[in-house]
Amino acid sequence: MQIACGYGDGSVRIWDSDTETCDNIFNGHNGAVTALRYNERGDMVASGGQDKDIVLWDVEMGEGRYRLRGHGDQVTDLVFLDSSNKLVSSSKDKLLKVWDLGNLNQTPYCMQTISGHHSEIWSIDRDPDEKYLVSGSADRELRFYTIKHNFKDGQSISNGNGTEIVSCEDNKWEVLKLFGEYNKRQSKYRVATVRFNKSGNLLACQEAGKTVEIFNVLNEAESKRKAKRRLRREKEKRNAKGEPEVMEDGDANHEAGEEGNNHVVTLSDVFEHFQTIRAAKKICSISFCPNPPKNLRATLALSLNNNLLEFYSVEGAVTKKTHTIELQGHRSSVRSLTLSSDNSFVMSTSDTEVKLWNPSTSNCLHTIDIPNLVSGFILPNNKYALVGTKGGNMEIIDTGNATVTEVVEAHGGSVQSIVRLPNENGFVTGSLDGYVKFWEYEVKQKSPQVYYMDKLNPFLTLYGHKLPVLCMDVSSDGDLIVTGSQDKNVKIWGLDFGDCHKSMFFHRSSVKQVKFVSNTHYVVSVGKDKQVNYWDADKFELLLTIEGHHEGVCCLAISNLGDFFVTGSVDRSIRRWDRTDEPFFLEEENQKRLLERYESELKHAAEEEIPEKGAVALVGKEKTIDLTDELINALDVAAEYEGKKSRSDHVMYALSKIKSDLEWVLLCLPFTDALRLLPYLEDLASYPDQVELVSRVVTFLFQMHFHQLVSTPAIKPILTSLKETLYPGLKERKDIIGYNLAWISHIKQMLDSRSNVKLKFPLDAKEERDRKKIRLMM
Repeated sequence: MQIACGYGDGSVRIWDSDTETCDNIFNGHNGAVTALRYNERGDMVASGGQDKDIVLWDVEMGEGRYRLRGHGDQVTDLVFLDSSNKLVSSSKDKLLKVWDLGNLNQTPYCMQTISGHHSEIWSIDRDPDEKYLVSGSADRELRFYTIKHNFKDGQSISNGNGTEIVSCEDNKWEVLKLFGEYNKRQSKYRVATVRFNKSGNLLACQEAGKTVEIFNVLNEAESKRKAKRRLRREKEKRNAKGEPEVMEDGDANHEAGEEGNNHVVTLSDVFEHFQTIRAAKKICSISFCPNPPKNLRATLALSLNNNLLEFYSVEGAVTKKTHTIELQGHRSSVRSLTLSSDNSFVMSTSDTEVKLWNPSTSNCLHTIDIPNLVSGFILPNNKYALVGTKGGNMEIIDTGNATVTEVVEAHGGSVQSIVRLPNENGFVTGSLDGYVKFWEYEVKQKSPQVYYMDKLNPFLTLYGHKLPVLCMDVSSDGDLIVTGSQDKNVKIWGLDFGDCHKSMFFHRSSVKQVKFVSNTHYVVSVGKDKQVNYWDADKFELLLTIEGHHEGVCCLAISNLGDFFVTGSVDRSIRRWDRTDEPFFLEEENQKRLLERYESELKHAAEEEIPEKGAVALVGKEKTIDLTDELINALDVAAEYEGKKSRSDHVMYALSKIKSDLEWVLLCLPFTDALRLLPYLEDLASYPDQVELVSRVVTFLFQMHFHQLVSTPAIKPILTSLKETLYPGLKERKDIIGYNLAWISHIKQMLDSRSNVKLKFPLDAKEERDRKKIRLMM
């Protein structure tokens, strides 16, 4: 069985599930792949991406066939109409497009474009008989369409499922016709996925939250009987109202329609709400089992955002959870990684738990539930480990029986880092409370006792980073120290005089962790740009760049011998990297990096559009981009703060620095970061002295992203709160200014009346014009 996977770099890879190998790699998109769909035969796959393009790939030949362009925004879903060789695509531009693929000698073209949705369309699907197509968008509405098929030879064909598809030649360009709209969904969140089961009698609608709504899909005979009952009830109601004559004609017309036409069957006669499934965590995706047990109508699998798989069975009128598959990995981002001194196990921490792993077999040995974890450290004897929490505590763990033996109050803020001392008789902790503390330990009665070392004077202060330093490490010989910062810079310093030997800019985002390989001057660095870089700190050269994680890399641990290291990422995966005996040529790696950089610059230059005459361009582009990066970094840093007030104050400080270029910075701010900024503005609106600045920011963001904000239900409470807070605040500021102006005018009049010398105040525009008119008249 083949599996197609789309990646963030724009590639599509075809995997063989039996041999667990990659058969083909297709590169055709300039952005992330956001939609994939096989045709019924499995010989062709269609991919859609953030670059607004659709590419048809021939799986058997291993090549791309056609590129379809026409959408104005990201492609969100695709579905084949195999019986008529057509493709339907949906996009964030609120449009559905039907593409006629024709035969091998015919160029595909768009034959129908359908509008009607008021917001982005996120998912589409059709039933196995290709009678109906359903689409879901960011609003609460589901739109259903009937599928018409046009064939040159004959009036009907079979689609392979035993169902006859009737051809309609009224309008060959109209493939999809609106059947009805369903706006009674129970959830307020947008539609994420809609899928029919294999038999076509169930429809699942997953929303971007924790619920899945399941609908019954009635067959033709059942829907006609339901329509007949509905018409009978309507007839009885009209007779009760005293309209027998009108009802007779109408009833005769309805009966004729029931016998010969299908237009009397409405949406409610075919699709009816059946069940609602509520999961414990947010649902990422859903899928029906292609071959459910014979005693069940269907089996539905849910993928949750905490790495769980839940399976639900639909039996009769009941839906129940049958079993759950729980993976060994973390349920949230990996915060820290530490290797034992003998490389026998790895300790990883996330927000809610500590896990001990066997690095050779990748099996999880123990799991310890501890909330609010940030950092970790294994003592040299490998019998105990320390973990730092957001509350400033250090918890001592017995690694043998996986229990917490003692809790030490270490800091007044989050313990961000725990690093061993070179002589291995203690360790150092760093915290958000601004203190660095040195500790030593002794083992008494099989439990570690922790003591604080006093009277420590600073030796060196290293200046050079423009943004906060996030990580550092000292070489085994104590000659060098390497630091990583939010300014995307890795700096190598000498510990003899504290001078900076070299600054290296190869990361595209913040550097999260740096480590020396034991007994060498080789450095490994990881960052939010998903890259793992391998450096030579003596020659100041980048040796290797390793890519494998799908999100930012947060932590790193290296074995004592340097033969392997492990990395943890926001994508909740821990990866082991082994050193091989393959020959390594630095010149080839440098040429490879230059070629990739050259190709990316060419691609970027080809995508740049020449502005039209009279178009508005950004003034001070480099300065604006730098200020925008500073604001985004401030939002990242604020997310790690403990107190709600301190986070808002940090964002307020960043906004106050860009007052002069506020509009230009907000113009460059992505919509996702604008959504992150709004909750902080809600808190800052309560500060009387910041009402004016908050009003400027909110007004400009609302003008820039009006349609996106209106179609995002989760942001509505924040906008309502801002409206209720800003209007009274602005009115109060206006009253204060008016009162001050009136009082100044009154003081001026009083002083003029008491003295022959009149005070001269700056005139406003109206007084200045009146004064000029008097001078001209004289």
